Amino acid sequence: MDAKLSDVCISSSAAPTYLPAHHFQTQDKDENFHEFNLVDGGVAANNPALVATNQVTKQIMTGNPDFFPIKPTDCGRFLVISIGTGSAKVEQKYNAKIASKWGILGWLLNGGSNPIMDVFSYASGDMVDLHISVVFQALYSEENYLRIQDDTLSGTDTSVDITTEENMAKLVERGETLLKKTVSRVNLKTGLLEECKNAGTNGETLKWFAKLLSEEKRFRHSKSPAANNL
Repeated sequence: MDAKLSDVCISSSAAPTYLPAHHFQTQDKDENFHEFNLVDGGVAANNPALVATNQVTKQIMTGNPDFFPIKPTDCGRFLVISIGTGSAKVEQKYNAKIASKWGILGWLLNGGSNPIMDVFSYASGDMVDLHISVVFQALYSEENYLRIQDDTLSGTDTSVDITTEENMAKLVERGETLLKKTVSRVNLKTGLLEECKNAGTNGETLKWFAKLLSEEKRFRHSKSPAANNL
């Protein structure tokens, strides 16, 4: 749709209650204008990994020659890296007995948290992780899906709007720690991330992914008509 990268970035970061919604227009080759009124995509796809795999599937279905002879259902050929932005430490804060007594304010504000937003944001992200994990494990290709997420955050680490130098440094430190951690996969029974036995670190796995992607790029380039004409 030929939107400016600046408009895409501003729209993508327009999280409700934190930053304003964003409006912009694009113009197609027939000089028709298209209006966009957007907020952060997290309201619909807090974990966009499934959206990404769907986009690749659409390219295959529409006959993109770069993907021939891969079929739309051949998920075993997919490589998916899903990097989370961190979440609060997994612990039971409430139960049905407590929640059944809440009114509107109870669901919005309770113990310094926002239960209704927690449910929507965490649940949608976790369901995507669970869905993709089931598909890849069913195809014996679980190593092709890498989910990197820190679900042990607490205090200011869980905030999305504290941009002090101290907090930014802490986030960098957590990222470096994540690279050294053993690869984790979701337990299909509990829905929780668990470290995999006999698996490498996230950093090592990312390097392996990079090697596979580099080889794939060289292979596609070698068979591309445009490359052969150079």
